[in-house]
Amino acid sequence: MEKSRHKQQLAVILLLGLWFPCCLTQTTPPTRANLAPTPSGTPKAQTAQLKVRLAGYPRKHNEGRIELFYKGEWGTICDDDFSISNANVLCRQLGFVSATGWTHSSKYGNGQGKIWLDNVICNGGEKSIEFCKSRGWGNSDCTHDEDAGVVCKDERIPGFVDSNIIDAQVDEKKVEEVRLRPVVATAKKLPITEGVVEVKHKDGWAQICDLGWTIKNTRVVCGMLGFPHEKKVNKNFYKLYLERQKNSYLIQSVACTGTEVHLAACQLEFNKPNATSSCAGGMPAVVSCMPGPLFVQNRSLKKKVKTSSNVRLKGGARLGEGRVEVLKGSEWGTVCDDRWNLQSASVVCRELGFGSAKEALTGARMGQGIGPIYMNEVKCFGNEKSIWNCPFKNITSEDCQHMEDAAVRCNIPYMGLENSIRIVGGRSSYEGRVEVQVGSKWGTVCSTGWTTKEAMVVCRQLGLGYSMHAITETWYWDSSNVTGMVMSGVKCIGNEMALSQCQHHKTVSCQKAAAKFAAGVICSETASDLVLNASLVQQTVYVEDRPLHMLYCAAEEDCLSKSAAKANWPYGHRRLLRFSSQIHNIGRADFKPKAGRHSWVWHACHGHYHSMDIFTHYDLLNANGSKVAEGHKASFCLEDTDCHEGVSKRYECANFGDQGITVGCWDLYRHDIDCQWLDITDVKPGNYIMQVVINPNYEVAESDFTNNAMKCNCKYDGHRIWLHNCHLGDAFSEEAERRFEKYPGQINNRIS
Repeated sequence: MEKSRHKQQLAVILLLGLWFPCCLTQTTPPTRANLAPTPSGTPKAQTAQLKVRLAGYPRKHNEGRIELFYKGEWGTICDDDFSISNANVLCRQLGFVSATGWTHSSKYGNGQGKIWLDNVICNGGEKSIEFCKSRGWGNSDCTHDEDAGVVCKDERIPGFVDSNIIDAQVDEKKVEEVRLRPVVATAKKLPITEGVVEVKHKDGWAQICDLGWTIKNTRVVCGMLGFPHEKKVNKNFYKLYLERQKNSYLIQSVACTGTEVHLAACQLEFNKPNATSSCAGGMPAVVSCMPGPLFVQNRSLKKKVKTSSNVRLKGGARLGEGRVEVLKGSEWGTVCDDRWNLQSASVVCRELGFGSAKEALTGARMGQGIGPIYMNEVKCFGNEKSIWNCPFKNITSEDCQHMEDAAVRCNIPYMGLENSIRIVGGRSSYEGRVEVQVGSKWGTVCSTGWTTKEAMVVCRQLGLGYSMHAITETWYWDSSNVTGMVMSGVKCIGNEMALSQCQHHKTVSCQKAAAKFAAGVICSETASDLVLNASLVQQTVYVEDRPLHMLYCAAEEDCLSKSAAKANWPYGHRRLLRFSSQIHNIGRADFKPKAGRHSWVWHACHGHYHSMDIFTHYDLLNANGSKVAEGHKASFCLEDTDCHEGVSKRYECANFGDQGITVGCWDLYRHDIDCQWLDITDVKPGNYIMQVVINPNYEVAESDFTNNAMKCNCKYDGHRIWLHNCHLGDAFSEEAERRFEKYPGQINNRIS
């Protein structure tokens, strides 16, 4: 509230300043309502003194946290009132032509020391940030959680000479890549969890002196290598061996707090240029890390390593990334991205069995959630065991929308899985015939039974995102170097890390020609994600007795139960459970039918094209989970019925138009449309579970298949019907879902 009031005052003063410039030249100490160019001597002298650099992590050469060197000390800039104009000034000082963006809330990690500038306001044409208006040097009411960063255009100013180099060794003092070098030969099995810490240096690797090394340093190293926990190491075991080695020490000492996401963010003391072999009384730093359950090789140890059951990641293409969802009570919800940073993201990553966070993503970069939003302005310090232990604000619907859902990309251990698989022959690096390595031999995979699930595993293993298409005939791709077939009978659940972890034949058995029917994939960075509006189903359900003479088209399209064939047509009726179906695309890519329009089927009776054989399944289940009634609906026409504000419709079925559902839009099948029902003519009164499954055969790729099913408790008294507890398949906790599944049996037993 205080900051908001000051910013309003600032806006008024600046507006006055445009008309009465004298008003901004007072002699009183600078405040937010009294901004002036930073006073510090003549412009030429100040420009020569002020140094600017990019810091933090994840940092590239053209983006990072802004740090200023003033009065012999590095410090940061607060993000209050920061703008693209400020970023343009800073990027030019760094030698780039302009800025493409800026970041707030310490995206690149918290800086240390002074916060030199606050409420900086540039017009964009200044030669240096010191000539912009601000509160003055060192006058700030911010914390390092508000450190500003910039993203510069990757184009250098011609002839730019970098005046930011403090000494000739600035290029020596970078820590970009870190690894563990195992000392024991048998420890080379991936992932490597213990060894000598080495940093990339010039064309080789250098060590770190372990004098003053702490478990907090170990925690940071383990986190950036993908491990959630650290262990103490037996130095005596390594000492004798390492004393015989020729070591090159780049870093003399490390002082981490334990909450950093990268070694580069710790305080580092580099050796002088000619003293890289100096570590008097010490030896190379050695660390030991504890992997998360997904990466533990020892089965007995795997049982001991547990992860959180009230936090999960959804919608990510790769392992260790996704939208952050948290469990409160019995229902899953999301986290708002206000103040979302690497420290909070790292707490989530570690409690899920990964390392520290590589990125803290904002703006629903991993797709939008659909449940409640539970947390806002999460502010973890980085050492909490769970995000629920971090300070946060409860929110109202006015505070956040799902377009602000927070997400993470976590560091994961290097497993080398991508080295045993490849795709070849395609038109780009994202498509091709699948080839795997079995022993020392490379070969193709039989496409019999090859589906989206198997293809998803391939794309994930290669780090190429999602599978758009599972190809079962690859003859039209370059077949000049086709290898023999080495794998067949592949059947995946869909969440495996590698194709070799899926079920497959022990010996190759494929009846089809190897070259023509080898399995292939087309991968994509993004995918759609369809979900059903569960509350609308619950609100619109009713029973209708429909005369048979009005159901000829529905019978032709197989929308009635089998007993309808024995009815006395056109006399009599069928009892139908009807409801509206509103299907949203909350993913990051449009949902399109698998088949092209050339293969769509025209149905003259209803006067439309079917673009998918089966788009949804409707089932009524009893206490045993058996179907007592079933229905299915081909996609009459997939189109954008309506969209969220700011999203334009792209698909319309009329006149043989394009079919699909745009991201941010939904397709509505009203309760009064043919086949939008379950035929319950033969169903006895009782209690059931009603289930609707979208895209049941996984014909079209989605980022998340677990939310494709919607379930409701259903009570039918022979005349009327009630639905309650309607929810998506992944919306409840496991315990709540078990209670839900017991409903038909418990109630039926009570009735009988």
